[in-house]
Amino acid sequence: MQAKLYEQQGELIGEFEISDFLFGIEPNEPVMHQAVVRQLANARLGTHNTLGRGDVRGSTRKLYRQKGTGRARQGSIRAPHRRGGGVAHGPHPRSYEKKMLRKMRRLAVRSALSVKYAADQIRFIEKLEMEQPQTKGFLNLLESHALTGKTLVVIDKKNANLQRSASNLPNVKVLLAHYLNVVDLLRFETVMMSKAAVEVAESYLDSPKRRATLGANEDAA
Repeated sequence: MQAKLYEQQGELIGEFEISDFLFGIEPNEPVMHQAVVRQLANARLGTHNTLGRGDVRGSTRKLYRQKGTGRARQGSIRAPHRRGGGVAHGPHPRSYEKKMLRKMRRLAVRSALSVKYAADQIRFIEKLEMEQPQTKGFLNLLESHALTGKTLVVIDKKNANLQRSASNLPNVKVLLAHYLNVVDLLRFETVMMSKAAVEVAESYLDSPKRRATLGANEDAA
């Protein structure tokens, strides 16, 4: 399938070929939801902790004799129902990690890309680069493409000048194509993606059998 390609300054160059396997599939919403839940769960640290009755400070002596006082029997000052006592059944450090098959994770990313492309929320740029770190220059770049909302900028490899230029902008995030994920794709209104980043995404998100078939067809042609 063909997509519009723009210069960095905002002028339309023409069209180039993109994979319909990435940008033109029927979105699988249940898998996208599962991927979002998994990513948010895996981001939890799970370091919350409480002290049980064996962890808090306090004497182990019996407060008073068992019988004959007319009061309820008490065995420890560190019991959960007493002030300063331990917490009963409180949270302790644990992992919230969720598993998900690689094919499903990639299907979720491809579904998110297809949703964005169908809504005309992806702007493909021939090349993204900055000669020097400059926030104002990066803002001018976004304005030249009429991108004023929350924007996800996807690049093929690390670019210190570009990343530092966008680091002070709260509504912009620069992401490497290898780290494409459903949460970022859905959280940001628009996506600016370099042509090289598209090639990187296709290299690992596209089906190996499909790439081999297309390559064989091109060789035969």
